Amino acid sequence: MLSQRTRYAIRALLHLADKHGQGPIQLAEIAERQNIPAKFLTVILSEMKRAGFVETMRGKEGGYWLSRAPTEITYGDIVRATRGSLALVPCAARLAYTPCDHCIDEAECRLRGVMLSVRDETAKILDQLSLAESIPA
Repeated sequence: MLSQRTRYAIRALLHLADKHGQGPIQLAEIAERQNIPAKFLTVILSEMKRAGFVETMRGKEGGYWLSRAPTEITYGDIVRATRGSLALVPCAARLAYTPCDHCIDEAECRLRGVMLSVRDETAKILDQLSLAESIPA
């Protein structure tokens, strides 16, 4: 399940993608339009800046904008930046692998195989979709 932080990050970046090329967008606008608490959004956008997704400028004319084109930022990139992994269990992570606590031997664990498949299929979808694309619900 995606955390609220991840969902807010995606919504904020989608807002910036919609405004791409229009200059800095103020935090208050993003917070209001996306219904994200401003204090939480400040933290999220700082994380997105460290991840290389946004740039910022202080001051009256300042705000946030995407550091790359919307086509160059995938949903998979954002989920990894906010969660660390696409995997639902730690032993199925490709980049942030850790053995599960209180698990049986991995060679005997049938759940791990299922979770690896889920992770791989999730990655195929999320890594192909960029902020420039949307899929109707």
